[in-house]
Amino acid sequence: MNPPRVPIIGVMGGGQVTQEIADLAHELGQALAREGWIVLSGGRNAGVMAAVSEGAAGAGGLVVGILPDRDLDRASPHLTIPIRTGLGDGRNVLNVLSSDVVVALPGGAGTLSEIALALKNRKPLLLLGWKASSFQPSEFGQAISFSSVPNVVTHIKELLADENP
Repeated sequence: MNPPRVPIIGVMGGGQVTQEIADLAHELGQALAREGWIVLSGGRNAGVMAAVSEGAAGAGGLVVGILPDRDLDRASPHLTIPIRTGLGDGRNVLNVLSSDVVVALPGGAGTLSEIALALKNRKPLLLLGWKASSFQPSEFGQAISFSSVPNVVTHIKELLADENP
């Protein structure tokens, strides 16, 4: 019998963010790691990616970074598993499709593409630190907005319990 698969929580967000958003990402990384979940991000040593990786690694978590480049020059030093793709922004598809749940913090065009991919592929999508009024339900799914990390973690637990009764 195989051991149960560990959920992968993808955390998406900008490479240039405010300190408030970086702190929120760090707290989220810690909380996800404490739950024993794998934390996946874009892997760079900037913004949300750096903060969530540092938080998760500091809490003893397994941290996967899907890097756009083939080298580690701009990778977060807190990655347990850096995956060098050479895909540039195309790596966003891997970020989303590899995740069981996607949590998106504020960011730019790359983050918006990951949000669109999550909706299109019907991935559970949780928005943290965004204004809910910015997103409308679509034919593909619905983004749920949260303002605190504990509420995000609680909702992820509910989503994962629904998948594994």
